[in-house]
Amino acid sequence: MNALLEIGGLEVAYGPSQVLFGLDLELAEGEAATLLGRNGMGKTTALRAICGLQPVKGGTIRFAGERIDGWRPDRIGRAGIALVPEGRQCFPNLTVDEHLVAFFANRRGVAGPWTPAGVYELFPRLAERKKNLGNQLSGGEQQMLAIGRALVTNPRLLILDEATEGLAPLVREEIWTCLARLRAAGQSILVVDKYVEKLIELADHHTLIERGRVVWHGTSAELDADHGIWQRFLGI
Repeated sequence: MNALLEIGGLEVAYGPSQVLFGLDLELAEGEAATLLGRNGMGKTTALRAICGLQPVKGGTIRFAGERIDGWRPDRIGRAGIALVPEGRQCFPNLTVDEHLVAFFANRRGVAGPWTPAGVYELFPRLAERKKNLGNQLSGGEQQMLAIGRALVTNPRLLILDEATEGLAPLVREEIWTCLARLRAAGQSILVVDKYVEKLIELADHHTLIERGRVVWHGTSAELDADHGIWQRFLGI
């Protein structure tokens, strides 16, 4: 199966401080994959590089067969990559409905695209708050809005950075249920999160990084079978 996302030898630095050292990662169309590691190991930096938000020092990033490292973030977004960023980053002065209407696009002409109405069906709580401003939502509601905002761009690849961080357990479960539904529908997903048990249920394969280097890669079954890897690289 051809890779939808193919990262080869990725190197990223902030000034003189190098963060990623030769990261390799592949994800096929319709797969879900994770990038795992302790805090500060380079996971968010890798996602920012994929989305064009952080310059690449070395290596390559290919999406749907095209090399995209060096592209502007808006071009990468139009190509079909959507990021649900850490911290949600909803606009405080836009309503829920305005967020979804402003971001809606179906550039690839997919049948049955995600629309604001579809997002309200996925997250009924947002439908109840469609006239609320971004800063009038709870943390969980903002996370639902951040996911919905990404979905209405109808991406080929949905990237989520700590989508369940800081959420109440019931809201967290709602987010995991949403991701499982997306996965079952064939949405390609790359996710960073700390709840390994849930990620094993969701994803096909996992890449672990330590100090910016890949230290392990394998399937969900392999990760589930070796909790020593969790203790060594994830601090669990």
